[in-house]
Amino acid sequence: MNTAVETVNKEQFFENCTPLVKRIAHHMMARLPASVQVDDIIQAGMMGLLDAIKRYEGSHGRQFESYAAQRIRGSILDELREADWLPRGVRKKMRQIEAAVRTLEQRMGRVPSEQELATELNIPLEEYQGTLQDARGGQLMFYEDFQKDDDEPFFDRLCSDSQNDPLELLMDVRLRTMLVDAIADLPSREKMVMGMHYEQEMNLREIGEVLGVSESRVCQLHTQAVARLRSRLRSL
Repeated sequence: MNTAVETVNKEQFFENCTPLVKRIAHHMMARLPASVQVDDIIQAGMMGLLDAIKRYEGSHGRQFESYAAQRIRGSILDELREADWLPRGVRKKMRQIEAAVRTLEQRMGRVPSEQELATELNIPLEEYQGTLQDARGGQLMFYEDFQKDDDEPFFDRLCSDSQNDPLELLMDVRLRTMLVDAIADLPSREKMVMGMHYEQEMNLREIGEVLGVSESRVCQLHTQAVARLRSRLRSL
């Protein structure tokens, strides 16, 4: 193929795939703290798309889109790791919320409401919801959860075999079963948010349109659901 024609084709293909980068970036924003700018995530994703176009040798169809999505996500994650995107303060807030969830569930024998959690933390409801917004970088698992020198090792009960590594643990049937059961016990709205975000790959704005709430409210529900799931897994 003529080099000039090939260059034009690649440029056109890059333009056609730009919406894919934006969709992935907005989807990943739900798991990133408020300090992260979506434009920075999109820029990192664009670099991943360029790399995918450069490396891919098959036909440019659905198969390429799947390949490109992997390269885009990988490029974004590399950028986030280099930027140290999850400060200790965010993690500390999440652990405070997790502890409150665990304490109230043990005391009340049911899932606590937002107001009850705010009261347990001795803060107004508005401040509690603001904390959820600030801590939207909360994830179900952090790399530190696998470390033996962590203040509260997340997987002590499952890591009885010292040979277990993170990948083996994530593939463990027991962990998946526990997680499925924990999701089933979430309040209905939080369960809907998790399903739409992780199964249907909807971003926060799209979920908000379905639920009739703001994007920031969806963010709060997502963070709270993650806190409940982590608390449940810790208590097993």
